[in-house]
Amino acid sequence: MTLQQEIVGNAMQMAVVNLHPGQTVYCEAGKFLFKTTNVTMETRLSGPSNGGQQQGGGAGGGMGGFLRQAMGTAAQVGQRVLAGESLAFQYFTSQGGEGTVGFAGVLPGEMRALELDGTRAWFAEKDAFVAAESTVNFGIAFQGGRTGMSGGEGFVLEKFTGHGTVIIAGAGNFIDLNPADFGGKIEVDTGCVVAFEEGIQYGVQRIGGLNRQGIMNMVFGGEGLSLATLEGNGRVILQSLTIESLANALKKAQGGDKQGPTGGLFSTHAG
Repeated sequence: MTLQQEIVGNAMQMAVVNLHPGQTVYCEAGKFLFKTTNVTMETRLSGPSNGGQQQGGGAGGGMGGFLRQAMGTAAQVGQRVLAGESLAFQYFTSQGGEGTVGFAGVLPGEMRALELDGTRAWFAEKDAFVAAESTVNFGIAFQGGRTGMSGGEGFVLEKFTGHGTVIIAGAGNFIDLNPADFGGKIEVDTGCVVAFEEGIQYGVQRIGGLNRQGIMNMVFGGEGLSLATLEGNGRVILQSLTIESLANALKKAQGGDKQGPTGGLFSTHAG
């Protein structure tokens, strides 16, 4: 059953979801805005892959089934803790008729509804997830220590699999690109990547070499040491505003700009 949703607004968009009777949508804690009175709300630690099982249920039943479910939930929570994600999900189900639920992101910017058909997963940066149908599974993907530590971004990604609609949010405006249209590879500010399809290879590379121009890029370019690389044939979503640039703009407005005129390695932003 397709999720009926509409994304409204401009600078700070919202997703208004219309639920059929018995249909369930879930969101990360803190992304809920409003609902009609016939929509029930339940907070769970478990994700949708085992969130629909009854306590004590599942394969085998009895105490064994309960322990397996508890261990599965603990593993999910542990992954989300490592990723810095919310510990819990909120589930909304329409009862006795159609219902409406509203969701929003946490930064001024756009939202996007992605349709999963079961053939390709989607990956997104931390905190991009807003809400999804209960038929969409939420997971955590680790890119690997070398990539993550060298880039400062993208070490932990959200992963969406299954069938149905997932709604994501980002900062500023979105642009959709396919690296295949640009010679097969694009280089991006590490904070501008919002999401990409499975099949796109994500990596991090150093800006320039250890020569004069490379050092100028690192110190004065405002990008730090690395850029994200996206290779392959598939959809990529980028955002025009990074969290770091937003934080520095707010500091500057409050008279506490510590980045200085050059950015890059001179930035003292701790995010």
